[in-house]
Amino acid sequence: MNPTLSITVTDAVVRFQVGNADGQTLKGFLASLKNGRRAAPFVEALKGVSVKIVAGERVGLIGHNGAGKSTLLKVMAGIYPPVLGSAITHGHVCPLFEFATGFEYHRSGWENIRIRGMLLGMTPDEIEAKLPEIAAFSELGDFLDYPVRTYSTGMFVRLAFAVSTAVNPEILLLDEVMGAGDLAFTEKANKRMREFMDQGKILVFSSHSMELLAEYCSRTIWMDHGMIREDGPTAEVVQHYKESVLGTAVVPNPSPAPA
Repeated sequence: MNPTLSITVTDAVVRFQVGNADGQTLKGFLASLKNGRRAAPFVEALKGVSVKIVAGERVGLIGHNGAGKSTLLKVMAGIYPPVLGSAITHGHVCPLFEFATGFEYHRSGWENIRIRGMLLGMTPDEIEAKLPEIAAFSELGDFLDYPVRTYSTGMFVRLAFAVSTAVNPEILLLDEVMGAGDLAFTEKANKRMREFMDQGKILVFSSHSMELLAEYCSRTIWMDHGMIREDGPTAEVVQHYKESVLGTAVVPNPSPAPA
């Protein structure tokens, strides 16, 4: 295990512009006024988020759609720099959520393996050495000869996962991708993820599947409207999240009465 691996996010604020003020109509301008002041044309996707993740940790992210899970992952990956606060990552990061990034739609699967591999920091010799392994893991067969514009979403996931996990990353960031593909491929992906985690690296995994979180993550962060609502052991955080969503306490199933 590399003890220097870490992700440190400190008081991070991320804002997205939601409108073009220069092209706004008079009606739209008047509608945007609040108490004599014009409403700010942006939303805060993260509101002062702080989190520290160290080598060997497997951390889940849960929350409603729009809670800030994907934004936080992209801050960790260096894709979204915070406008306030900081995000510092030590280690080779592989984000597995931007499926379109790195794909040339008119090129074949083989060519896209090479392109995506280079974007992930692999040398040409490393890519060529890994080609048979990546092809076999993806199970795309002759489809690797076809332009990727002919691929389904599931095929994109297979190819992206096969390449990204072939580079042996130190930090893997996943955004709700483990459920893609058929049962056999999902089991292969699960096995590769377990092998990855056994090496003591960092995994951060955003998912709506409480079962996958329980399997992969010992720690879970509950995101709520751009803030961290709870950060702790997965079983506890998931139970509190379910109670909040259902509006009542989650009661375990009672044991069957003895005969």
